[in-house]
Amino acid sequence: MKFIITYEDIRDSKRIDAFLTQKLQSSKNQVNQAIKKGLVLHNGKVNLKNGLMLQIGDEVVFDQSRQKQEITDFQDFQGEIEVLFEDEDLLVLNKPPHLVIHHAPSVREKTLVDYLKSKNYALSNLSGEERYGIVHRLDKPTSGAIAVAKSNFAHIALSNQLKNREMGRYYLAITDLPLKERMMIEYPIGRNPNHRLKMSKVQNGRYSKTEFYPLLSQKMGLIGAKLYTGRTHQIRSHLESISRHIIGDELYGKKDSFQTRLMLHAYLLYFIHPRTQKKHLVCAPIFKDMLGFLEENFALEDMSEIINKGNILRCFGDCF
Repeated sequence: MKFIITYEDIRDSKRIDAFLTQKLQSSKNQVNQAIKKGLVLHNGKVNLKNGLMLQIGDEVVFDQSRQKQEITDFQDFQGEIEVLFEDEDLLVLNKPPHLVIHHAPSVREKTLVDYLKSKNYALSNLSGEERYGIVHRLDKPTSGAIAVAKSNFAHIALSNQLKNREMGRYYLAITDLPLKERMMIEYPIGRNPNHRLKMSKVQNGRYSKTEFYPLLSQKMGLIGAKLYTGRTHQIRSHLESISRHIIGDELYGKKDSFQTRLMLHAYLLYFIHPRTQKKHLVCAPIFKDMLGFLEENFALEDMSEIINKGNILRCFGDCF
């Protein structure tokens, strides 16, 4: 459905979400979900901001057919997930956002394990059929590098490397406020007693440690995060402890006008190959939605120098 904004429209409401709520005779929540899914175009471009202010003569299009394209981008297993590294022992993939790793009682959608099965990969069975080859997890909204073991030999070796920190990850995140300086955060982490979906500092929790480095600082921040441990929601919880939140994080942060997914990406994965004992550093390219957000919201035409893997390593004083 196409609408051209008139004086009467502006007089009634200038915000795009309120305008569509009235025109479509729908609830505000349904309209905001449609905007979040990229089903609303403003002057020919996808609009993800529910608070966009309209002007007379603007063109607003509600295109429900775009929902099918969104599903294709992230959850259609007829497509392909990018392979970053593969040999007879292991597989490293660039996981898209909105994809669950493995099944659980609350999961009704297709998972990364379903995808792997559909491709007939012969993988480790140490963790059972539901976690077929999975060595470590990424949260559903988080994108980036994930290692999958093809054999029990590789699974055991990589799991041991996670424990002794010979295997690890560097993340990129866009935060609502910038970091002022490099910092290390460590404390025992566990379920928040007042909010069971969240993790926080608790007396009898498991030790957690993350190092953060500011890469770009403007109204928002682009930060690098190096994991020393891999607890559930570790980066999100640690940032909350210093009053910083990842853009798109409605659990730990607050709803914002961007209406986008969690801007958190597992960018670099390092490990020692179980068979050759050689060090490997695998880089997972940033998905176009996150890259576009960076280019739109930071006054920098070329992000390549900032997100260069060599620069990320130098920021943390590391080398490979």
